[in-house]
Amino acid sequence: LQWTKYQNKQVSPLQSAVCGSASGAFAAAWTTPLDVIKTRLMLGKDKSGVAYHSAIDVARRVIYQEGWRTLLSGIEPRVIWISIGGFVFFGAYEEARSIGLKVNGCNDHN
Repeated sequence: LQWTKYQNKQVSPLQSAVCGSASGAFAAAWTTPLDVIKTRLMLGKDKSGVAYHSAIDVARRVIYQEGWRTLLSGIEPRVIWISIGGFVFFGAYEEARSIGLKVNGCNDHN
């Protein structure tokens, strides 16, 4: 809504898609280490069969035993997948919203 006021016209489906893609990519990159930790916790044990006790335990052991880069495992496909999804979802949503407003004869500048 703020961007609509700034540019003095409704956000286009393409603008919405780009924003959805960028925000999805950012979120995917920043949450990848948390996803790695969650997956390890769900597995319950490390390669040697030693049980994990907490998320902090997982993070420490992964960093010390495998290196900090392991926490970024899978970041590239995750960022690509989520950014494509954000582009499609937000772009399609705005396009459908725009069409729906036109069909119903509503003013698109709310």
